[in-house]
Amino acid sequence: MEKTLVVFKPDAVKRGIIGEIITRFERTGLRIVGLKMVYPDKEHYHKHYEEIGTMITRHGKDIFNAQVDFMMTGPVVALVLEGVEAVDLVRKMAGQTEPKSSHPGTIRGDYAHISYGFANSKGATVPNVVHASGNKKEAQQEILHWFSDFELFNYEMVHDVFTKANYRPKKAIKKS
Repeated sequence: MEKTLVVFKPDAVKRGIIGEIITRFERTGLRIVGLKMVYPDKEHYHKHYEEIGTMITRHGKDIFNAQVDFMMTGPVVALVLEGVEAVDLVRKMAGQTEPKSSHPGTIRGDYAHISYGFANSKGATVPNVVHASGNKKEAQQEILHWFSDFELFNYEMVHDVFTKANYRPKKAIKKS
């Protein structure tokens, strides 16, 4: 099973929409294996966005600083989800990083609307509700950064029978 990290940003926490979004993840069959509310410091975000990710390289120092400042405006909720191809599934559910480009039905498409152009004109970052790991390697590094081993759990869910390697569906019995 694959694990991925989701961070509910301060805008999601302050709007009280975390429960709605968690429900969306759970309804797809993803398992919550770690969950906590935290208020990280700048060093934590620096490591998350630059040492693990490549935000400065991709977007520049100004955007990086605006993002860190935004993340420091309140607590966040960090969540580790586990499931079949969890990284790709969560990215698909989250939608494009720019909410304006996200399709309806995605988290960012349904809960955010600010464009890069508007944010840039204000010298701000785009409040886009969630961070979702970009790929498997990034997910592994981010989970280690946000969670210790004892904060992650393993348990069986009702639908786990369908994801086991030895699962063989039983043939339907035809009634006459």
